[in-house]
Amino acid sequence: MTTLFDPVRFGDIQLANRVVMAPLTRNRSPNQTPHALTVEYYRQRASAGLLITEATQIRPDGQGYFDTPGIHSPEQIAGWKQVTDAVHAEGGRIVVQLWHVGRISVNSLQPGGQQPVSSTARAAKSRTYAAHGELVPTSEPRALRTDEIPQLIADYVQAAKNAIAAGFDGVEVHGANGYLLEQFLRDSANDRTDEYGGSIANRARLLIEVMTAIANTIGPGRTALRLSPVTPANDIGQDSDPQALFNYVADQLAPLKLAFLEVVEGATGGPRDNAPFDYAELRRRFKGPYIANNGYDRAMALDAVASNKADAVAIGRPFISNPDLVDRMRDNLPWAAPQKETFYGGGAEGYTDYPTAA
Repeated sequence: MTTLFDPVRFGDIQLANRVVMAPLTRNRSPNQTPHALTVEYYRQRASAGLLITEATQIRPDGQGYFDTPGIHSPEQIAGWKQVTDAVHAEGGRIVVQLWHVGRISVNSLQPGGQQPVSSTARAAKSRTYAAHGELVPTSEPRALRTDEIPQLIADYVQAAKNAIAAGFDGVEVHGANGYLLEQFLRDSANDRTDEYGGSIANRARLLIEVMTAIANTIGPGRTALRLSPVTPANDIGQDSDPQALFNYVADQLAPLKLAFLEVVEGATGGPRDNAPFDYAELRRRFKGPYIANNGYDRAMALDAVASNKADAVAIGRPFISNPDLVDRMRDNLPWAAPQKETFYGGGAEGYTDYPTAA
């Protein structure tokens, strides 16, 4: 019987175990650039089978929160190279999560104070952490013009190339949690009348074009995706038929033979049963490696892999306060509780100062 602690290969990436560190925004990258503390943070957690970095913007207008990292400048690439070198020195594997927030931003974080871009000109009834960690309402976006979309796709591809130059083992495209790609996917946030709006095929077009372009550039075995079919995160609103939408997406992705699909089951960071959805059907249609995410404890994670409900399990917040989470899970040791007040922003406290169990 396969266990959570058995090795596995996802595309071109060999994992020592099936415990994955989920992406975790920490807001500790001044000038959008990783630094020495970032290096230590990921190095400490390199015993995970795979590290998926915090969401990382593909270009300047992809930023929606203060001090989040990018991967579009030489300085950022150099900063991330120090991270990947440190993780690899510990025997770990790491992919970067490629992010564009779309309308979940504020003018003050945008280049030249411009409006954020989205699938729509409708604002999200949401808030974001702007400069100095102040929680403010998101700004009214403008809808991307059809003739701007090829450049957006090209920027995703360039970010993926930058990731490989920075030493990452691959990339995970962020198609979840109400950010730009999901703003195009769901009819609750997509009111377009061009070829990127209306039908399921049209609304899924941007995501499929992004995934295809990246896979064709860096290889499908180093290309992955995160989805969240029914999360209400960032005021995204439920799609009118989420099962049909995401079944279609999985059917279109299957021929690409991507490294893996990571799926947030339920409401991100909340109830797993907030809306009905058949994740087993999604996995069956995708056909490739499936990483389950959201609210998994040790028992649930062990069962998910042993019963073949998932090929691996991604765990988020417990990795903040348990850098040795894999060892704690293997030895059935208690998990330390995180300090919520240090989740976003700050320095070493609540970031690199959590002790291991040993």
